[in-house]
Amino acid sequence: QVQLVESGGGLVQAGDSLRLSCSASGRTFSSYPMGWFRQAPGKGREFVASISWNGGSTNYGDSVKGRFTISRDNAKNNAKNTVYLRINSLKPEDTAIYYCAARYCGDDYGCKTDSPAYGYDYWGQGTQVTVSA
Repeated sequence: QVQLVESGGGLVQAGDSLRLSCSASGRTFSSYPMGWFRQAPGKGREFVASISWNGGSTNYGDSVKGRFTISRDNAKNNAKNTVYLRINSLKPEDTAIYYCAARYCGDDYGCKTDSPAYGYDYWGQGTQVTVSA
């Protein structure tokens, strides 16, 4: 069974930095593009960042470019893989639940090397980030 578990959220002050982690297990996620999304109170889910299977391609939402950095650590034995989201210069408007997601690509090499803002198949439960002014 696919499992994505986010961690690293919390209550921080504006200007602080934070690193979120997403631990993926259950399948060979080292071959999957992965992404981060967020949902602020009363708003829809927003694309934040994505990364291709080997980290060669990344993509960011317009509202986070320059402050957010996505990266990944693919375990050699595929037992566990981790995706990170580094957030610098946090702002109150970054307050949201942050979700990790994985996209199943099968044998589609084009899909694996992509870093899309949509089309994700598996989702974590989310981690809350609250930024105080």
